[in-house]
Amino acid sequence: MQQWMCEQVLGIKPAAEDEKPTPRRTHAKWSMNYQAAKQFYEREGHLQVLRKHVERTVGEDQEEREHKLGAWIGNQRSRMATLTLERAEQLSAATRS
Repeated sequence: MQQWMCEQVLGIKPAAEDEKPTPRRTHAKWSMNYQAAKQFYEREGHLQVLRKHVERTVGEDQEEREHKLGAWIGNQRSRMATLTLERAEQLSAATRS
């Protein structure tokens, strides 16, 4: 009904494929931050990361990346109740390995 109203009443046509925004890459970004957290844990033995800490990693493409790990860890802790079960389990497993 809403699509019909937009098209017929307001004259708005659906966006063409080249006009649509690119999909968000949250999974890839989350995964890279997770790997940085895992690297930090393996080196330090804990995840009590200072808020301003930046962790450097080397990706599969051999390119060095910087991750604002302290901020990311803090955000994950504050969002723990809304994380997917898969992500919550990944974070828990990272500290048991």
